[in-house]
Amino acid sequence: MRDSSNPDFIEALARGLDVIRALGSGARAQSLSELSTIVGLSRPTTRRILITLTELGYVRANENLFTLAPQVLELGMSYISAGNIWELSRPHLIELARDVDQSCSIAQLDGSDAVYVSRVALPKLVTLTVTVGTRFPAYATSLGKVLLAALTPAELEQTLAINSRSDVVPSWRPTPDELAAELRGVRARGYALTDQQLAPGILSIAAPIRDGNGSVVAAINVNTHAFETTVGTLTETYLPRLLTAAAAISADWAAWASRPEKVSGS
Repeated sequence: MRDSSNPDFIEALARGLDVIRALGSGARAQSLSELSTIVGLSRPTTRRILITLTELGYVRANENLFTLAPQVLELGMSYISAGNIWELSRPHLIELARDVDQSCSIAQLDGSDAVYVSRVALPKLVTLTVTVGTRFPAYATSLGKVLLAALTPAELEQTLAINSRSDVVPSWRPTPDELAAELRGVRARGYALTDQQLAPGILSIAAPIRDGNGSVVAAINVNTHAFETTVGTLTETYLPRLLTAAAAISADWAAWASRPEKVSGS
């Protein structure tokens, strides 16, 4: 559980979301006792939350075991479907993945984490499971470096002060000076690289997606494995195609954002 000094903070809602996250953290059904331990709540409180979530259709109960129901997908999809920009960008992501024959993703910044909002995964050798909604500490990913590099010094300091909500501990733990130097390089080059900084074997290269004002709103990457690809291949072969896809999505984003709003009664 988390503490908040905000008087408008709704603790009951936060507890309910904690239970949903706990149910989503495992592949099997979980008991009341297990969930109570994971979220740090009493059994009666956890039971009341589960009853509420079950009646709302977000949780399924089978005897004394609980699992998430398909309806919980609505919670995550609300963010993506609210703008439809990811629907516009997906054809470009699919084309890029096919072109380079590697998995490709789009992420945005959430606190100090890079969160995946769109992904095309190819059956490749991987060391980490990545799906839409997966989050990693931003500083250790190519996507996150692009996003962090776009922040002002004040914004960057505030962002990095937020505790990561990822369970992954990156291989690379830079000092503030090392990270600052890395982000300066990203700004100068216009793209970011990670060479096994998140986890052993993982290589990736990322570029920014911009809105019509030129602000970085997301990042797109090509992800591969060190056993089958070199950094040279990333920069010489994949980077030009990545930049083309990023430019196409940026153009679509600008057009989407400038679309005329429907006037009621017209």
